[in-house]
Amino acid sequence: MKYADLNAAFETVFESQPSATYFAPGRINLIGEHIDYNGGHVFPCAITFGTYALIRKRDDQICNFYSMNFESLGVISVSLDAISYDETDDWVNYPKGVIKMLADTGHPIESGFDVLYYGNIPNGAGLSSSASLEVLTATFINEMYQLGVSRLDTIKLSQRAENEFVGVNSGIMDQFAVGMGQKDAAILLNTNTLDYEIVPVILEDASIVIMNTNKRRGLIDSAYNTRREECDAAFRIIKEYYDVQFICDLSMKQLLAIQTAFADDVIWRRAKHAVSENERTLEATSVLKAGNINRFGELMNESHVSLRDDYEVTGLELDTLVEKAWRVPGTIGARVTGAGFGGCAIAIVPNDAIAAFKDQVGEHYRSVVGYDATFHVATIGQGVHRLD
Repeated sequence: MKYADLNAAFETVFESQPSATYFAPGRINLIGEHIDYNGGHVFPCAITFGTYALIRKRDDQICNFYSMNFESLGVISVSLDAISYDETDDWVNYPKGVIKMLADTGHPIESGFDVLYYGNIPNGAGLSSSASLEVLTATFINEMYQLGVSRLDTIKLSQRAENEFVGVNSGIMDQFAVGMGQKDAAILLNTNTLDYEIVPVILEDASIVIMNTNKRRGLIDSAYNTRREECDAAFRIIKEYYDVQFICDLSMKQLLAIQTAFADDVIWRRAKHAVSENERTLEATSVLKAGNINRFGELMNESHVSLRDDYEVTGLELDTLVEKAWRVPGTIGARVTGAGFGGCAIAIVPNDAIAAFKDQVGEHYRSVVGYDATFHVATIGQGVHRLD
């Protein structure tokens, strides 16, 4: 979609010209899954797929929202003095949540706005379209209304919008990657302290291939919140033995020492995944810095096995893609990325093998699942920013 097309669409919908255009990326997580709410380390990067917003301030208290991805819903109008969750407002609850969190923390806006959104992140693919929308909204409101909120606080408020307003207990990784991403680099983020390190991603003659199952998975309707509850149950057991803040404060040696305290095998496996995944992520970052891409790939594979067997968030579609990817000659590593339950997986593939990789994995997937997967070569891009 070209800027001229977006401007023309804005003029058609709102009968005026936008005053600013912003972009927020989606994200992939290279390794470190389902531990951002357990105090662990994650390793995401921003991608060049994302969400655009074209905005114009209004003189009244009305906010008009329109998405080119949901044209059938038309313009959804909300008054600033009546911001509350409304299921009939559908996707608009995400930006409404951001407005509410800004107001609740002492940053109300004095007037409404017209906004047109367009996203080229596959909806429901698990590449953080919701976080992209939230951080995008927080950023353009903050800058256009000169609220003076720091980038880190816009990230935190965006997470709160998803947790408290929409009702999805997501961790902070997605919003952080969308807000802080840098071109050709990933972020090693300690989700406990929010300390982070920008790490160049140098794959030499290989690329990251996104494999979309094309199975829609909504976080709210998935087992995501259940996994949070299971981790809370595991943490209550851990606290009886260790004075820690999060599950991922433990080493695998410490966790194994109290395995008999877990009467429920499911709760044990949830804790085992969290602790082992945190250790894998730290090792993966270290070997990537050292240029050992093959060991990085092995750790990706181990991560998927843990998410499949111990955390149980993969399923037929993701396992079909990843397990076939492992068997394609040249594949360096492959794993689910994001929350799972459908969505996407990623693989690191030599550039000269990508065409054959897509053919082999795609044909196998179609034969097993009955419909096509789609493939995209990922480019690591910049975090949220103004375009004009």
